[in-house]
Amino acid sequence: MSDIIRVENLRKVYRLGKVEVAALRGVNLRVEEGEFVSLVGPSGCGKSTLLHVIGGLTPPTAGRVQLDGTDLNGLNDAQRTELRKQKIGFVFQRYNLLPTLTVYGNIALACHIAGNRNGASRAAMNSIVKMLGLEARLDHRPAELSGGEQQRVAIARAVVNRPKILLADEPTGSLDTENSELVMNMLQELNHKHGQTILLITHNPEVALYSDRIVSMRDGHILESGLPA
Repeated sequence: MSDIIRVENLRKVYRLGKVEVAALRGVNLRVEEGEFVSLVGPSGCGKSTLLHVIGGLTPPTAGRVQLDGTDLNGLNDAQRTELRKQKIGFVFQRYNLLPTLTVYGNIALACHIAGNRNGASRAAMNSIVKMLGLEARLDHRPAELSGGEQQRVAIARAVVNRPKILLADEPTGSLDTENSELVMNMLQELNHKHGQTILLITHNPEVALYSDRIVSMRDGHILESGLPA
C-alpha cells in the first residue's frame, strides 16, 4: 500500500499579539491507503490543529502535507477547496447539519456540491443510507433525530461521494456509550468493507481501539505509533 497522507516536519504557530503559541512542533506522520488510524492525546495537544492542516482548512507555518500525491503547499485557496470536494470527507463532533433540510436533503446536498447528480451517485447514496440504518429517517429533519442518528447522517454526508480520505474530529464526543459504539462500528465497517481511509482523533482510548493503528500526541509532538492493545 502507498501513503495517501504524508506529513513532514509540520509546524503550526498561532500568534496572539506578541505571544506565539506552538500547536505543532515538527510532526511527521504517514497513513497508508485503506488504513484506519486513531490520533489520541489530551485536550490541547495539537490533534485538531493537525487534522485541520491535513484537511487544508488551516495553513501550516512550516512543513509539508501531501494528500494522495498532491502537495498542499503548491495549491491556492480555490485548488485546496476543489481537493477537499473531490478527495476528503469531514466528520466533526458537532454534526453541522442544515436544520431546514431533511436527512435526504442534507445528504443529497453533499452530492450536489461535489457535482455528482447522476444515477451512480444516487445508487451510492442508497447504499450508504442502508448501511447506516437511515432508511426510515430520510424525511425527518435534524431536530427530530437523536444525537446518534444525527452523527450517522453526518457520516453519510461525508462519505456519499466516496472520498479517498475521511477525517473525523471527535465524532463520538457528544454521544452516549451505546451510540458511540454504533457509530464506531459503522466507521469500522466503512473501513473494512469499502477500504475507506480514516484518520480519527479522540481523547477516548476505547474509541481508538476500533482502529488499525493508534498514534499518540502530546504538546504538539507525536510520541509513538502502534497497534491497538
